[in-house]
Amino acid sequence: MIDYPKSPEEIQAYLKNGLSQEEAAKRLGQFGPNQLKEKKKKSTFQLFLDQFKDFMITILVIAAIFSGIAGEWSDTIIILVIVVLNAIMGFVQEYRAEKAMESLKKMSEVQSQVIRGGKNQVLPSRDLVPGDLVLCEAGNMIPADIQLLEENAIKVDESSLTGESVPVEKEASKSITPSAEIDSPTHLFKGTLQTNGRGMGIILATGMNTQLGKIADLLQEKRPNTPLQIRMEKFGKTISLFILLICLVIFGMGILRGEDPIPLMLVSVSLAVAAIPEALPALITIALSLGAARLAKKETLIRKLPAVESLGSITFICTDKTGTLTKNQMKVVRKEASEESFPEGPNPLHLAMALNHDIQSNEEGNFMGEATELALVEHIVEDLGQKEYEQIQEKYPRVGEIPFDSERKRMSTFHQFEDHVLVICKGATETILDVLEKDISSEEIIKMSDQWASEGERVLAFAGKLIPSLPAEEEWENLEKDLSFWGLAGMIDPPREEVKEAIQECKTAGIQPVMITGDHPETAKTIAEQVGILEEGRLSISGSELRELSDEDFEKQIEKISVYARVSPDQKLRIVKTLQSKGQFVAMTGDGVNDAPSLRASTIGVAMGITGTDVSKEAAHMILLDDNFATIVRAIREGRRIFDNIRKFIKYIMTCNGAEILTITLAPFLGMPIPLLPIHILWINLVTDGIPALALAKEKAESNIMKRPPRPPKQSLFADGVGIHILWVGTLMAAVTLFTQYWAIRNEWHWQTMVFSVLAFSQLGHVMAVRSDRDFLFKQGLFSNLPLILAVLGMIALQILVIYVPVFNKLFHTEPLNLPELLICGGMGLVVFHAVEMEKLVKKWRRNS
Repeated sequence: MIDYPKSPEEIQAYLKNGLSQEEAAKRLGQFGPNQLKEKKKKSTFQLFLDQFKDFMITILVIAAIFSGIAGEWSDTIIILVIVVLNAIMGFVQEYRAEKAMESLKKMSEVQSQVIRGGKNQVLPSRDLVPGDLVLCEAGNMIPADIQLLEENAIKVDESSLTGESVPVEKEASKSITPSAEIDSPTHLFKGTLQTNGRGMGIILATGMNTQLGKIADLLQEKRPNTPLQIRMEKFGKTISLFILLICLVIFGMGILRGEDPIPLMLVSVSLAVAAIPEALPALITIALSLGAARLAKKETLIRKLPAVESLGSITFICTDKTGTLTKNQMKVVRKEASEESFPEGPNPLHLAMALNHDIQSNEEGNFMGEATELALVEHIVEDLGQKEYEQIQEKYPRVGEIPFDSERKRMSTFHQFEDHVLVICKGATETILDVLEKDISSEEIIKMSDQWASEGERVLAFAGKLIPSLPAEEEWENLEKDLSFWGLAGMIDPPREEVKEAIQECKTAGIQPVMITGDHPETAKTIAEQVGILEEGRLSISGSELRELSDEDFEKQIEKISVYARVSPDQKLRIVKTLQSKGQFVAMTGDGVNDAPSLRASTIGVAMGITGTDVSKEAAHMILLDDNFATIVRAIREGRRIFDNIRKFIKYIMTCNGAEILTITLAPFLGMPIPLLPIHILWINLVTDGIPALALAKEKAESNIMKRPPRPPKQSLFADGVGIHILWVGTLMAAVTLFTQYWAIRNEWHWQTMVFSVLAFSQLGHVMAVRSDRDFLFKQGLFSNLPLILAVLGMIALQILVIYVPVFNKLFHTEPLNLPELLICGGMGLVVFHAVEMEKLVKKWRRNS
């Protein structure tokens, strides 16, 4: 049991210091990390055994048994060896993909602000322990079960625990109750989302001891298949039935020709295994997972795997301004104070800038908090000096507050001011004008604010008043009226240097960037023009103007609007849904609690990794670890590359499988013996499909990847000539192989070994040619994909071993080829490579004609 502070004096002392580092370390060892136990993962051995569960692998094993019964023990051994090798390859890739996803999951762990030893610290939530003092702010996920000791207007969405969709109001407790029911008004529970207010509380339970831990089995994640996987699984089932039908036809024809049924059955079964693309869904998952790991290195954390696939379809990027298009390094460049003053007191504007904020100091003494407030505090400290700033903080302590929210667009704090209470209100100019005394002329204030905004500055207004005493909390909102105007502060946040180039790259790629911001319309337009978002012919609109537009009129204009200023979160959602109703695919950035609906509704929700709240990150498909617009563009480029490479190995595998089907199917019709033994088909399948196909996932981006329009998400995998390529190249590969068989039989050469080699070399030549849909191999650079080059050279070396090493001759039923025969095989194998390169030349001629 933990000895919590009991008396009010002990609790007040605890609120200043929290746990000591030594005690926290002791409790971490006692209670363990603050995380839920996941379902027991499969062991490495079980993961390996799962590779043998595939139906087609079962058929292969049956084929090996039949080979043994027929006395072909060498075939049995080789088939089983290949089955194991395939299993090892599948296991290694799945294991790597699983590890990549685990590392990504660790990167998305929640951070929490705590007080230990009297100092503010930001820690991973897994390091929290019972007794820790946690600061609770709107937008954050509750990291453990907590009892509130201080609070201001806190509301919590507890739907993940109770199913109740309406946020619940919370209140502070004067004493600590170590256990609580879920409906307790003074407790916060792990996994719920704080939607409003701020406060401080003490952790009562962590990990599996929390209320969420008690129902943890209901919260285990199950990763859904991506749309691409679903399409490929459906395609695989269809083609499997078609190929099995072909196998039955081949078997029946062989029986009618009087051939031995056992070898015939083995050929039919192995043909089915070689031709059915059963590995494609796994290869796609691996490519997406490894792609997500690559994106993480480029400051993009993919939370939901389908997002990788969807990136290539984005047509609109709706982005916030501050921190995304700009540096988020606000600096006060000028301020204008009113003539208001306090008798023998400090300047009201200085006082407001020094007190109305939530900036905290960390253990190194550096300021921490939101960028705008940080700029105000740094400016006032520079003006007054650190000592005077600290004296103001100590002399006028905060006694209450109404936190900022996106609807009011202002924040009010209340401070003890001698025997009175000081009300300070800070916010956008127009929202402060709403709460001023009626006799204050607003024309000069608006004129100055608009002038500063037109020069790219963000303008904040300050107002306040003195009142005799602080009323009851439910009456605080009434204090935001009849205020005196205290002044304006103008800040600038310059655009990031790389954003202008990223905006231009978007437009070249057929993607329309749109700025959506809560800033002043003039500020928004100035920044949008500087970075290239707002150009001639494009429109800018404010939130108030948008509110006046009917849905019909908005639909007519939306594709021409590039800047939205002073918009509310519900208007963000309206923008997303209207764009989607026009057939557009939208990436939406957001960082606040109220951005969650628009993030969830968009095609790709993009949360900010630095400034984003836990709520926004939970709703998003991906997280920008550096809050940079250019990173979104890099992610889209990488997403297009990943999808291109998936299409390449689909094109490659299906072409090779088609060639194998045609070769074995057509040979008997042409009066020739079945060209390949089961062991040959299995070997070709292993050598030419799996390893080179995986190496294709490492292929660099096409030269035109950001110069073409977005891909329609419902577009078939076989569109853009992929299906035609599979048909004609598969047919050509089969024709080259069958011609080799005919020529070799006629000249009494080692025809079966030659057919075996020509098919293998043709497929390796094909994989080199499909590296690009448009660029010739010499233009790409032979060694620009080193893993693929090593895979191809390794496969050629293995094929040579199979031809010339006596032990392999016996196992694979091959014969050593003389030099002319080997050269003929190499030459025939290059026919497909040159034909596919010629296809690129024809496509180039068509593009230019």
